[in-house]
Amino acid sequence: MTDHAAHTTVEADVLEREVIDESLLRRLLKRAGRGLAAPALEALELMLDPETPSAARLTMLAALSYLLMPADLIPDLLPVAGFSDDLVALTAMVGLWSNHVTPAIRMRARRKLDRWFPLTH
Repeated sequence: MTDHAAHTTVEADVLEREVIDESLLRRLLKRAGRGLAAPALEALELMLDPETPSAARLTMLAALSYLLMPADLIPDLLPVAGFSDDLVALTAMVGLWSNHVTPAIRMRARRKLDRWFPLTH
């Protein structure tokens, strides 16, 4: 399987599931790096939080779906630039609803980020 085909399969599998498969999301974010994973996980936690308003949940779903889409503005297979449009979309959407990002949401996102991307010294 080519790298592009594997990339598309992972993204399609994540999108087609009713429940987010964290192992598939993790693989995608591992390719993207910690810089993109941080806002993606914050968006995920905001979307999953029961206190988040419906409009904010839909916005986070749209931003995460854009990240997982095989076809986007800048192909994710391009080194460095590939995930830049995803980062902009996620950061903008989380910023739009930042007043709903509670310390608990930030903590859950940060814990997951640290588990998936352990800092080495």
